[in-house]
Amino acid sequence: MDIFSFFTMLGGLALFLFGMEMMGNGLKKLSGSKLEMILGRLTSHPLKGVLLGTGVTAIIQSSSATTVMVVGFVNSGIMRLEQAVGVIMGANIGTTVTSWLLSMTGIHSENLLIRLLEPSAFSPLLAFTGIILMMFCKSERKHDIGTIMLGFSILMTGMGIMSDAVAPLAHVPGFTRMMTLFSNPILGMAAGAVLTAIIQSSSASIGILQALCATGTISYSIALPVIMGQNIGTCVTALLSAVNANRNSKRAALIHLYFNLIGTSIFMIVFYSLNAFLNFAFVKQSADAAGIAVIHSSFNIAATIILLPFSKQLVKLACLTLPDIASEEAEKSKVNNSLLDERFLEKPAFALQQAQTVTENVIKDILMLALHVCELPTTYLKGSAKAANDESNRITNQLEQLNEYLMCISNCQLSVKDSYTVKQLFQSISELNGISAHLAHIAEVSKIISKQKHSFSPPARKELRELWSRVDIILKKLDEAFLKGNSITSMWIARQNSLIQEEIKELKKNHIKRLRNGKCSVETGMCFLDLLMDYEQIASHCTNLFDEAFIMNNIEERNS
Repeated sequence: MDIFSFFTMLGGLALFLFGMEMMGNGLKKLSGSKLEMILGRLTSHPLKGVLLGTGVTAIIQSSSATTVMVVGFVNSGIMRLEQAVGVIMGANIGTTVTSWLLSMTGIHSENLLIRLLEPSAFSPLLAFTGIILMMFCKSERKHDIGTIMLGFSILMTGMGIMSDAVAPLAHVPGFTRMMTLFSNPILGMAAGAVLTAIIQSSSASIGILQALCATGTISYSIALPVIMGQNIGTCVTALLSAVNANRNSKRAALIHLYFNLIGTSIFMIVFYSLNAFLNFAFVKQSADAAGIAVIHSSFNIAATIILLPFSKQLVKLACLTLPDIASEEAEKSKVNNSLLDERFLEKPAFALQQAQTVTENVIKDILMLALHVCELPTTYLKGSAKAANDESNRITNQLEQLNEYLMCISNCQLSVKDSYTVKQLFQSISELNGISAHLAHIAEVSKIISKQKHSFSPPARKELRELWSRVDIILKKLDEAFLKGNSITSMWIARQNSLIQEEIKELKKNHIKRLRNGKCSVETGMCFLDLLMDYEQIASHCTNLFDEAFIMNNIEERNS
């Protein structure tokens, strides 16, 4: 093997990894957030969790992504630790689909029908179809399908180039001697674990092993321990993602590690014990891509069958490793239910769904704040201004976190629809912040009136109550409009806002008359004008938010 063959191998590896990344991104965009929503909700039984984990991983082609999502679910309280076990086991099975796809490179036959299954036969056609869909179709869905097809073709082409480039290594004595070292189970497992930990993809490391099979120097005695090590190495991604998470999330990552460690230990002990007596003939035979896929699938399915009944014991083992301690009682009592988990950025569509849920929760908090504030201008209660201000600050902090999270989402690969949704949410944050601030200001103005021991005249109190009733109508429909974006409701709200603006003009005229007649003090009058301004701004912010909700919920229609 000369230097040019080495360069060719690196190029093939680059195409292989790029194709895998491209295909995975296309699959993630095409699947949207539905798979993750199902994963988070339908895991009541361990077996159901296994099936869901297998299905989701087979579709998005990444066990690491699925496991990291599970850690995020546990961290945010969407999924309990017990529910995570089955999904993690299923993810290990689902990732074996890739190795079966890659094993197709080993198909060789003169039969026409079988030759059509060779990647060299159908990959060019897939690539051509994919690029046509990407370049000439306006539909986002067709564009994503084209990305998947082109990514798969590039992956297969890279696999073929890599296999052809390494084939001459069969005649290099140094390479043969080096590979025989990995027939030692410990060294083989270490090599597989390190390779997978570095590239953080068991599918990619399995693909590299399948490509090396083209040399003919990789026997099953070498391949088997390397595959076992690859299953352990893939745990690194989840472990890294759990570093800054809560204790239960760390336990979920440990369950993934323990499952693979225990499964690997059982498999290796049983296999090598039987081999010592039975001397399996296939061990010394040269491995091929299909054989690698068989071992990979068999191990993960067998490990799941053996360990699934002991899922509760795996949870206990993780809890024993990371027990609750006194210093963490505070953390335990206020479970981190944050939906804005960075792990969800692995699937931007789902992360965006979480951001929308947080926005809806903030709206509910604002409605609750409005309920406490509405009577304060006429009947102020001691301490109400501080409580309202604290709640407003908490809402502001939530919105700041949401804004930062949306910034992260906007840096991900998004569909046209999702990009537009992010933009609308950014604009909605500003409106919600304004509503919260004006509600807190109403409480502060009410406190000033109470301190001055003044009160509004009966006509002024009546006017404020009537005006608030109009504003309150808009506020109470805010949640419904944001969720449904009904166009008739939006038009009705715009009309209500116009009526409020006209009514405020009349109230200002009445206020000036009362000042001239001496029925209102200057200090109270200033407070009255401040309240009118707050009511007016709340109505305006609500109207703008209704418009954003209407646009956001009709994006699909506008882009169709």
